[in-house]
Amino acid sequence: MKVCVLLSGGMDSVTVLHEAMRTHEVVACLSFDYGAKHNACEIPFARLHARRHGIAHHTVALDFVDQLFKSDLLRSGGAIPDGHYAEASMRQTVVPFRNGIMLAVAAGYAESIGAEGVVIAAHAGDHAIYPDCREPFLRAMGEAMAAGTYAKIQLLRPFITLDKAGIARRGAALGVDFAQTWSCYKGGNIHCGVCGTCVERREALLLAGLPDPTVYEQTPALPRPA
Repeated sequence: MKVCVLLSGGMDSVTVLHEAMRTHEVVACLSFDYGAKHNACEIPFARLHARRHGIAHHTVALDFVDQLFKSDLLRSGGAIPDGHYAEASMRQTVVPFRNGIMLAVAAGYAESIGAEGVVIAAHAGDHAIYPDCREPFLRAMGEAMAAGTYAKIQLLRPFITLDKAGIARRGAALGVDFAQTWSCYKGGNIHCGVCGTCVERREALLLAGLPDPTVYEQTPALPRPA
């Protein structure tokens, strides 16, 4: 199947790109610059991995999200909280309906280039705070994408039953260099090591029994989820 991969440049999306290349023909990758604090750190890695494999890569500007939506993940929002990803404070980083918007764009783009499917790296660990990463939403969105396109674009979510550690193991098996991915929501020069996404990254690699190649500003003891 010809597919388009949503590729942010993070651990999950880079791994799902490699997974998709095993079983499908990846004809394009899409990244989205929606005004997140870390977009400038993450998207270059997406571009690197796509081009390394000779795959077309496009960055879609969604400026209106930063201008109109409320989220501390955005440049227009407040400070990124520290702590475990599952803590209630991390809800401050939710961008309302982000995946719905991105998938709608991806569905139209996929049909325009003759693709038959869109691949997203949503996983079981996202469910705690992100309603648009949960399987009921993704199932409904997939049905809408199929119903709303002549090509009946399929929404593929191969990691939906995996947790982050499972994705780390899968990425290692596929030869993914996690040093060439970005997680930190703060968008500094290096990973902070203490925000929710850094904690999740550190925890996943530890639980997967893998060396962590990431350079962090801090590496305190990992917090327990609330």
